[in-house]
Amino acid sequence: MIRMMTTQLRFDVLSLFPQTVEAFTQDSIVGKAIERGLIDVQSRDIRNWAKGKHREADDRPFGGGAGMVLKPEPLFEAIDEVSTPQSTVVYMAPDGEKFTSKLAKEFSQSEHLVLVSGHYEGIDQRVRDHLIHREVSIGDYVLTNGALAASVMIDAIVRHVPGVLGDDQSLIGESFEDRLLGCPQYTRPEEFRGFKVPEILLSGNHEAIARWRHEQRVEKTRRLRPDLETITNQ
Repeated sequence: MIRMMTTQLRFDVLSLFPQTVEAFTQDSIVGKAIERGLIDVQSRDIRNWAKGKHREADDRPFGGGAGMVLKPEPLFEAIDEVSTPQSTVVYMAPDGEKFTSKLAKEFSQSEHLVLVSGHYEGIDQRVRDHLIHREVSIGDYVLTNGALAASVMIDAIVRHVPGVLGDDQSLIGESFEDRLLGCPQYTRPEEFRGFKVPEILLSGNHEAIARWRHEQRVEKTRRLRPDLETITNQ
């Protein structure tokens, strides 16, 4: 088994393009969280477990059709090697369950996430049937590289790990928290090109400001995302 660091949350990303995730995790909040030991992200090339002279990790689909499918052998061996009994194996799938803020919170409480990134026409169904715990889609569209979806998921998940954002209160009132969109935000100057900041935000009345922000979230959600379950009685 591959030895892992003792951190709050560990990720192993299995992909044909590990450099995609590596480049993403070097900077910004994710990179700082790695430096501080709050999370660990390892991006691994599926070809490392492929056999043969050319280490081919994909092949044409049985029954014909366009594109290539990731082979079962390297994926089975890779997942077997990096996983532990505490691991949750997640496949980035356009036909999976919808990735939401609620799911990001749930995953942030995991010990170890193995993110399997597909490519071309996806992965052999036998991997999905026997090794995958969750199949997740980041949206109703198809990407050419599942490592992009894995990077998006990592970013959304680690924000919910205590200490990553520095101030955990910054999560309060964000879009999709309580199934509401975020409220308008303003900063200095108070007036710019004749456009003024709403007076309520300058009042110093924190109770009134909180009420105004909630009303703005409810109205915006009703207007832009009526599919969300709005909560109006908080």
